[in-house]
Amino acid sequence: MFQWMHDALLGVVHLRITGAVPSVVTVVAILTVVGWVVFRRRSAAVLAGFLVIAAAAAQWNTLVLGYPTTAAVLGHPPVVDADLDDVESAVDNVVRGWPLEDQWTPPKSMPPVGDVVEADIPGTVSGFRARPASIYVPPAYLAEPRADLPVLVLLTGQPGHVTDWIQGGHLARTMDTFAAAHDGLAPVVVVADGLGDTDANPMCMDSNLGNAFTYLSVDVPSWMKEHLQVSTDASRWAIGGYSYGGTCALQTAVLAPTVYPTFLDISGEDEPRRGTRADSIASAFGDDDESVRRFDSVAPLTVLGQRRFDGSAGAFVVGAQDEEFRPQTARAFDVAERSGMDVHYSELPGGHSMDVWAPALEQEMDWLGARMGLVD
Repeated sequence: MFQWMHDALLGVVHLRITGAVPSVVTVVAILTVVGWVVFRRRSAAVLAGFLVIAAAAAQWNTLVLGYPTTAAVLGHPPVVDADLDDVESAVDNVVRGWPLEDQWTPPKSMPPVGDVVEADIPGTVSGFRARPASIYVPPAYLAEPRADLPVLVLLTGQPGHVTDWIQGGHLARTMDTFAAAHDGLAPVVVVADGLGDTDANPMCMDSNLGNAFTYLSVDVPSWMKEHLQVSTDASRWAIGGYSYGGTCALQTAVLAPTVYPTFLDISGEDEPRRGTRADSIASAFGDDDESVRRFDSVAPLTVLGQRRFDGSAGAFVVGAQDEEFRPQTARAFDVAERSGMDVHYSELPGGHSMDVWAPALEQEMDWLGARMGLVD
C-alpha cells in the first residue's frame, strides 16, 4: 500500500501538477461549505473526507517529493529516460578524452544543458537488490571530445526513491546552472538506490538487512568506472544525501574514505536508526554482545572518535527549524571536526523537507566544485 501511494504520487509529479495540491485543498474547502448548505450532512462528509486526503497528499508532497510551490513544479523537471542510448550513447560508451588538468574550451558540439538517464547498477559483489539509478550527465559530458569529469553519488531519504532527487530536488536544474557558469562543466551525478525498496531501511551497512555498504562502496564505483567516462582519481569523487541519505553519506565516507574522501551530509542523523538503538542493533546483527560490537564498528561517530581523517572533507547542512535532526547533524559535525576532517556547518531556513535539501545542494556546489577540481 505504501509503495503504491509513493508510485502514484510520483506519477502525479510527472504530470507536473503536484504543486497544485494546496490549491485543490482550498477549492475543496469551499465546496465543503457549499455541500453542507445544499446537500446537508452526507455530501459534506464525503467532501470533507476528500479534503483530508488532499491535505495529506500536500504534506507528503512537501516532505518526500518536495515541491514547495506551484512555481517549483513548473520549473525544470527533466524526464528520466529508460533507454541509455537516448543521450547520444553518453553512458556505456567510454572513450577517454579531455583530462581535467588541461585547459577546457567548450566545443561547438556541446549542448546548452545536460540530461538524465536511467541505468541498472547490479549488486555484483554485495548481492544487494537495488532499484535503477538516475544519472545526470552535464553538457561537457555530451560534447565531442568528452571530458573526464568528477562524479557525485547522491542518496535519498527513507522512505524514498531515486527520482525524488530528480523531481523534488530539481537536480538537473541545479547542475545545469552550475555548468552554465563553468563552461558546461559539472559533476556526473549518480543518484543510487541505498534502500532497495521505498520503505526499506538497511541502515547503509552490511548486515542481516542486506549489504548496502558494499553496494555503495564497491559495486557502484566499479560500475561507474566501467560504464561512465568519469575521473578515476578518488580526490574527485564525492557522496552526499539528505536525511537517511545524509547519514549514509557520512557513514560511507567514514568507512570508505579512499573511495569517497568528500561528502555532503544534509539533515543526517548521528547514527543509523531503526527505532531505538537496541532495535537497530537487533535488526542488523541480533541481540548478543557481539551484535553491539559489530554495530559500533560501523556507526560513523564511533569510528570518527577512534581514528583520524585528515584527508577527508565534508559539508553539514540542516534546517534551522528541524528540531529533531538539527541537534544530530550538529553533533556529527562536531565529532567529524575533532577527527581532523576539513568540515563546515550551516543552517538554512526550514525544517525536515526539500525546502532545505534542494537549496543545500545548490549552496554547496561551489565548494564541491573546488574539491573536485572544477573550480579554482
